[in-house]
Amino acid sequence: MRAAARPALAAIWRRIEELAEQRGKDPAEVLAVERLSCLSGVEPGRIRGVVAGTVRELPLDQRVHRRFLRLRATRRDKHGREWPLAAIADDFGAPGASLGPLNAGTGLPRLGHAAGVQRFFGVYAGFLLADSKSAVERALALTSASAPDRGDDMEHLSYLTGMTPHAIRLTLDGSPPRLSLKEQVHQRFEHLRRTRLREDGQPHALAAIAKSFDASGQSLTRLAQREGLPNLAAAAGIQRFYGVEGGFLLAEDAEALAAVLSGIERELESAEREAENPMLAVMRGHDVRSIVTRAGRLSPQGWKSLADHLDDLLAREGQLGLPGTNGGAPAEGRPAEGGTP
Repeated sequence: MRAAARPALAAIWRRIEELAEQRGKDPAEVLAVERLSCLSGVEPGRIRGVVAGTVRELPLDQRVHRRFLRLRATRRDKHGREWPLAAIADDFGAPGASLGPLNAGTGLPRLGHAAGVQRFFGVYAGFLLADSKSAVERALALTSASAPDRGDDMEHLSYLTGMTPHAIRLTLDGSPPRLSLKEQVHQRFEHLRRTRLREDGQPHALAAIAKSFDASGQSLTRLAQREGLPNLAAAAGIQRFYGVEGGFLLAEDAEALAAVLSGIERELESAEREAENPMLAVMRGHDVRSIVTRAGRLSPQGWKSLADHLDDLLAREGQLGLPGTNGGAPAEGRPAEGGTP
């Protein structure tokens, strides 16, 4: 959504305050800046300025660098330490040194590396790229959202997500198609060109798209021809040009669809009707019964390995300290169970 078309964040903020009071919750706790910062990657000191529209947007290289540092600071390993660069990079088959410039703020990562970092920490695909207003808007949406309604028109969902109707049906059935990142980015880019046309009904020229972020049309030729990935700045520029959120090109199908369905639900104000228990939706979506059945065949050592692996996953997503886990106390920037929504 183009920045000019987005609803005012201050209005969303006030609406959430009212909803919190109606539900007997403390608005200050629901809208705690540390929590919103953890969800959005925007530094705590900038949150209120972004909501009020009084702070300037950071250049892309500074934004990506600071978001990466926020990830490392707020999503630590199970021992409470920052994840080493080597461990993060190894998760997507790269050397730790490849993340050195990103960590030091001296350069942008490759698009595949940015996608890998976001997958490693379990954040949405636009976390590193999204402009501050979009990032805070998404965090506010997560603060007030409940279970999504899955019954909307397939063509409309396809337009919003960049997925084909067939891929949407597969994803809703729990078996999303698996594409390489290069193929996915190409398909999403072609979807944008096909569905967001000029006033004369023709696709925007590559040169016009590239000019919007001070590049040449040739810089997008390889992407259009399925021969390569754009760099991170070009990916951010394409998404800005078409007015889609910062993760449009990178989001996996399930994530893209979940984000769109949540937005549709909020627009329909479905919070007033009884929503499905979100835990049941999670259990169905991840086939929990099958997982438990298979785990029942593990040896005692296998159970220990599984528990250690779960701790690692919870730690990297900043949830190891939540109630019901070994830590017992809320992780930084995350609400306690039964607390804020």
